[in-house]
Amino acid sequence: MFSSCADPEQLESLRWFACYLTTGKHMNLYWSVLTVLILLGITAPTALAFGFAGASAARSVFAPLRWIGKTYIAIVRGVPDIAFFLFFVIALDQAIEYTRHRILCPDVLEPVRQGNDFVVCQAAKMPLGEAPQWVHETYGFAIAVLTFAIVYGAFAANVLFGAMRAVPHAQLETAAAYGMNTRQTFWRVLVPQMWVFALPGLSNLWMLLIKATPLLFLLGVEDIVYWARELGGTKTPRFTDYPHDDWRMWYFLGLLVFYLCFTRISEIVLGRVMARLTHGQATTAGEAQRKAA
Repeated sequence: MFSSCADPEQLESLRWFACYLTTGKHMNLYWSVLTVLILLGITAPTALAFGFAGASAARSVFAPLRWIGKTYIAIVRGVPDIAFFLFFVIALDQAIEYTRHRILCPDVLEPVRQGNDFVVCQAAKMPLGEAPQWVHETYGFAIAVLTFAIVYGAFAANVLFGAMRAVPHAQLETAAAYGMNTRQTFWRVLVPQMWVFALPGLSNLWMLLIKATPLLFLLGVEDIVYWARELGGTKTPRFTDYPHDDWRMWYFLGLLVFYLCFTRISEIVLGRVMARLTHGQATTAGEAQRKAA
C-alpha cells in the first residue's frame, strides 16, 4: 500500500508486519468489520419492526390476522437458523428473477424450471451480469439483511407478544374506563408499558444477532470470518509477497477479542437503557432502584 513496502524481502520484522497489515486484502478485512456493524445497525430496527408487526398480528381480534402472526412466529422459530438462511436466500432470489422473467420476457415460452436448473432470460437476472461489482455486493447484502430481519423478527415477535401480555390488564381496563378506544389504549398504554418487560428478552436477542453475523459467509457476503480464514491460512512465496505459516489461530483470536469487546459494550448500553426504562416502575428492577436510593 505504501511506497516503503515495495520490496517486502528487504523489510525488518516490525516494518514487515506494518506493511503486511496494510495490504489490499487486509483492507478488505477491516472493511468487513464495518460491514458487520452496518448489518447490525440496519437489521436490528428492521427485525424489531417485523417483530412488532408479528406480535400485533398475533394478539389481533381478527382471526385470520391472528393466525398469520402466530404461524410466522411458530414456523421461523421452529426451523434452524442455518437451514432457513440457506432456503430463504435461494427462494427469494428465484422469486425475484421469476417475477422479472414474466414481466420482461413474456415471449419466452420455455419453462423456467428445467430439471435441476432454474433458467430465466438475461434481462431477468438479478443483478444483471454486466452490472458493476458493487451492485452484486449490495444485492447480496440486502438479501442478507432481509433474511436476518425475518428470522430474528420472529424471535422478537415472540418476545414482544409475551411483553404485551405481561402488562397488567387492570391498566387497560382503566384506560377503557377513561374513554379511550382500542387504538388509543394500544398506543398510549400498552406499547409504552411493554418495553420494560420486553427489554431483557430483546437484549438476549441482540446478543444472539451479534453472534449470528458469521452466517453472512453462507449468504455469499465476504464477512470478517471469511477474511480471517482467508488471510490466516498458509501462504507461500509463490502466491504472495508476504509468505507466512498457518496463522488462523491468531486471526480467530482477534475475532474473539472483537466480539467480546462488542458484546461487553452492548451490555453496558443495554444496562443503562434498562435502568432508564424501569425508573419508577412497579417492577423488580424498579423496586431495586428505590431500595438503592
